[in-house]
Amino acid sequence: MRIARLIILVITAVAALTIPTQSKAQVAFGVSVQFAPPALPVYEQPPCPGDGYIWTPGYWAYDNDDGYYWVPGTWVLAPVGLLWTPGYWGWQDAAYVWYPGYWGPQVGFYGGIFYGFGYVGTGYEGGYWNHGAFYYNRSVNNVRNVTNVYNKTVVNNVTVNNVSYNGGQGGTTARPTAAEQAAARAPHTQPTAEQVQHERAASTNRSQLASVNHGKPGIAATAKPSEFTSKGAVSAKAAAPYNPPPASSAKRPEQPNRPANSPATPQPQPSNPHQPAARPENPGKRPAETGPAQNPPKQQRQPLRQNQEQQRMKPAPQPPQRQQETPPQKQQRMNPPEQQRPQQQPKAQPQPRQQERPPERAPEPKTPQQENKKE
Repeated sequence: MRIARLIILVITAVAALTIPTQSKAQVAFGVSVQFAPPALPVYEQPPCPGDGYIWTPGYWAYDNDDGYYWVPGTWVLAPVGLLWTPGYWGWQDAAYVWYPGYWGPQVGFYGGIFYGFGYVGTGYEGGYWNHGAFYYNRSVNNVRNVTNVYNKTVVNNVTVNNVSYNGGQGGTTARPTAAEQAAARAPHTQPTAEQVQHERAASTNRSQLASVNHGKPGIAATAKPSEFTSKGAVSAKAAAPYNPPPASSAKRPEQPNRPANSPATPQPQPSNPHQPAARPENPGKRPAETGPAQNPPKQQRQPLRQNQEQQRMKPAPQPPQRQQETPPQKQQRMNPPEQQRPQQQPKAQPQPRQQERPPERAPEPKTPQQENKKE
């Protein structure tokens, strides 16, 4: 019994080592950007190269230096029995966060984005696995060199507007269903090496940058990963116009540093008319030659700036308010008591003007003739 248990443990350990690397997390957060990605361009699907290939739709990736760039849709040789869940941009914490795609037995949530070619916003209508072989739905796929095909009309239950992100302003409003949540909790397989190389090649192609193609990439899809120059590469037929902001503004805003003081001469402060002007320390000393005004040291500027702020915030002096009189006080002011009233001095009566008499003349001496005549 002990030997049997030991053999079982050894077999289990070996089997665990042979399982490919998988991620049990729901999503792996990628970069976060402050502005939304461009709309999805309109393009045709290249022919399927052969059996076992599954279509992976194109998407907008992001680079900190160059901004958004288009990763063309392409046919990928899929891990047997697994389906591709596309990545998508979602609004979270005041930014657009990238949720990378993954391989799994069921298709999970990809933001309700209508990528086309079987990816209608929820699930996958492009085909299914049956006994190790993949069967293609010809109504949504361009398949010519494969034998396992069928026809099924796909009814789109979402609005086709080519929006490339979920949530935020103008994004899709889809939420994961119970089946999609269960698929997200299932083990995931990371993108294949060909998919990783395909995205890296797109990031180094300047024509794929949204700042260059303005939302209409020159290579929208390829027949196989990284084959940008082959005959199977197709360009976008139409796209919404896009004028991205500078890539530096995509980062989360930081607190700006305090700007340095301007080297210009500071404006003189208005003098106080009630305060005498300061006298120079050495009136007999010859003043130094004048030159361009220099800013005071930072230690001196700080108290000066604080004083100015205090003067600015100091309320203006209010005029003295007149104290309201009570009725007795008002009556007393209008009719003061007799003893408090100042006695009026009687007006001086005008004196009668005396008529001035002319001065009397002295009698003139009489002559002897007048005297004799009188006698």
